[in-house]
Amino acid sequence: MLAEVALQAQGDPRDRRVRPRRTALAGGHRRRQRVGRRALLALLRTAVDRQRLNAGQDLIGSLTVAEWLDRWLAGKHIRKSGLNRYETDIRVHLKPRIGNRRLDRLRVSHLSEMFTDIREANAQILEDNAQRRAALDELATVPGKGVGNRARHKTMKAAIDEMPPFRRVTGPTTRQHVKATLRASLNDALGQQIITFNPAAHVEIDPVRKPKALVWTDERVAKWEQTGEKPSPVMVWTPEQTGAFLDFVAEDRLYAMWHLIAFRGLRRGEACGQPWSETNLDRHSLTVTGQLVQDGWEVEASEPKTDSGFRVVALDDDTAGVLERHRKQQEADRAEWGSAWVNTGLVFTQEDGSWLHPGKVTDLFERLVAASGLPPIRLHDLRHGAATLMLAADIDIKIVSDTLGHSDTRITRDIYQSVLPHVGKSADEATAKLVPPPAQSRAGGAGPQGREGEGQGEKSPRPRRSCGRSLRSRAGNRFADAAAKVHHPGAHCP
Repeated sequence: MLAEVALQAQGDPRDRRVRPRRTALAGGHRRRQRVGRRALLALLRTAVDRQRLNAGQDLIGSLTVAEWLDRWLAGKHIRKSGLNRYETDIRVHLKPRIGNRRLDRLRVSHLSEMFTDIREANAQILEDNAQRRAALDELATVPGKGVGNRARHKTMKAAIDEMPPFRRVTGPTTRQHVKATLRASLNDALGQQIITFNPAAHVEIDPVRKPKALVWTDERVAKWEQTGEKPSPVMVWTPEQTGAFLDFVAEDRLYAMWHLIAFRGLRRGEACGQPWSETNLDRHSLTVTGQLVQDGWEVEASEPKTDSGFRVVALDDDTAGVLERHRKQQEADRAEWGSAWVNTGLVFTQEDGSWLHPGKVTDLFERLVAASGLPPIRLHDLRHGAATLMLAADIDIKIVSDTLGHSDTRITRDIYQSVLPHVGKSADEATAKLVPPPAQSRAGGAGPQGREGEGQGEKSPRPRRSCGRSLRSRAGNRFADAAAKVHHPGAHCP
């Protein structure tokens, strides 16, 4: 009965009456009586409040979504970058659209409307950006000489100033972040028995389609050289391309960092924040215990991204040698700077020993890639290359996952195992070998001419393939062996 009353009471707001009820009169007669909608809603709220009291919940009927989000955010004790992410989602998206709604009356339909409004705002932003871009392009064609041209230029400039500025759209990933922020806050309200239902757990929005990682094959490189377009936001170098880059930056002051990321897959912040105290070159290992993170343009020291980020990474002989040479060079720099040296104790620093800025490291990497003439990749894609090399070298997926600091081997499989087709080709060939060849082939009757050596009980030997030992001279045999195995899955290297 209570549910029926609620549905009728939430019907047409212009209808101030609801389903009539009968009341008893003197003489046993009954007559129909209309009940006002406000009175019935008050009765309904009383019943709901009674249910909340029976369940031991607080009666916080006037608490709005904005008030709860402020209270929830003030109680969070997490990394500053994560806190800023929450604050942005709340300030930019949640408060303006649903902040004035009562927390206990927030419904799935309200959230669906919010995300619909965001998509409509995206369309408007794209249109405004296109108009402003077209106006700027037209302004650039106006000559600067002549009274008429200068007047036209001034008029057009004033019109452009009146247009909305360039803005960024709220993409699928950001929308998922907004939903996750609201869901986390409402889960806490649910745990504190302030609400009885979390609508953010049930609202459906567009899924995030992560870009697929692709390898810079010869065909893709040729198309990129013609059009300048990357096939995917996430691109991975082949072993030869990685070797060519390391050769190109061999004299760079941060060569050891590029080498470490390319071979052992450290994240940018982990490499920038790696201390010498956790780097044991005698035992060929380092322990990742922290990182430098960028918040806006500020840099702060922080713990690894996840619990699995705390890990021990083994170092091959070549990488250990590269780091040893880097340490000697750093000691020489320290002696040169004298008392002005900033003793941070980190492996990779600026010239005076101070912290590296992660954003500047990314900028430097992009400039080096452009100068090398190689197809473009991101600095994080250099980490992808390290993973694919390990997988191509038949290293166990669990070891690869632990080296990269993944919380689950499924993440490693999903991201990396589909990158190099040669890794999958090795598995296909191994599977095909389990099935015996046709009987005709085993009998030596493969065709009118047969195969050389068949019929005498001998198999023709397979030609040995070149192992590509001369891939590069600086990175050592380990890189060449992995690269040779990638490009010749069935080859046997002595």
